[in-house]
Amino acid sequence: MSDQSVAAVTVDRVSVSYGKRLAVDDVTFAVPGGCVYALLGRNGAGKSSLVRCILGQQKPQRGAIEIFGEDAWRHRASLMERVGIVAEEADAPPEMRVGAIGRFCSRLYARWDAKAFEDRIARFAIPLGARFGDLSKGQKKQVALALALASAPDLVILDDPTLGLDVVARKSLFEEVISELADRGITILITTHDLAGVETIADRVGILVDGKLVLDEELETVKARFRRARTAARAVALTNANVATAAVRAWGSGTEAVVTNYDEAAFERFRTGGESVEISPMSLEDIFVSVVGEEGARQ
Repeated sequence: MSDQSVAAVTVDRVSVSYGKRLAVDDVTFAVPGGCVYALLGRNGAGKSSLVRCILGQQKPQRGAIEIFGEDAWRHRASLMERVGIVAEEADAPPEMRVGAIGRFCSRLYARWDAKAFEDRIARFAIPLGARFGDLSKGQKKQVALALALASAPDLVILDDPTLGLDVVARKSLFEEVISELADRGITILITTHDLAGVETIADRVGILVDGKLVLDEELETVKARFRRARTAARAVALTNANVATAAVRAWGSGTEAVVTNYDEAAFERFRTGGESVEISPMSLEDIFVSVVGEEGARQ
């Protein structure tokens, strides 16, 4: 198990470019040991580039990345012994049988748990004798997940793990697998578009917009400060009340706004001033849309 006093992943002022296009722009964040960190963003926001850099598959143009205090690029070979990976596209030789893939990987990891691999494959109802190329996209992702967990990792990186999974498989991943890992103190870094699923297990959230990290906070802190407010007042009244807003729009003759610095005392003063206001909490998906914008969330 990893030392939770040391950050499992540290990203320090990292930038990644492809020609003239800046895909990751001066990003800094840390994933504490034992934390479930959800890295979110629309397609093309820079998530996959960051994941490749964290895994030591790509060297950033600027900045540095450490895994458990060691440089991810220079010490990749030894660090990957402690990291389980589920890539966005699960891949293995199509003619290879599932059981044979497990036996092959067992020679790569000193802490390989063959029983854990076979038990998880059985739970996914995938025959060990099935050819990888004959599996559905979701089953391939489940095999990749079973391989990643069988290495007894200290850090698990899941790059859009629910892509291609049906409702039952997604429920199994979020409620069974990730919760089990979190309970054991293993660190998880996950990128995903399944915001409803990740909301139930994430400790901390980062949101990328056009390569920039625009939010990096504890999930409960984010949910506490974001609220949807509906009031008969015009938007200027909210501004005068020192309320930070986003996604402001007309609501009848009044205003609907996303409040990003919600404070009950401040809104009580607002009400005392004669304005009625309806406050409602927001889901992680609602918050994400308000941060990246309606157009960005749809793409």
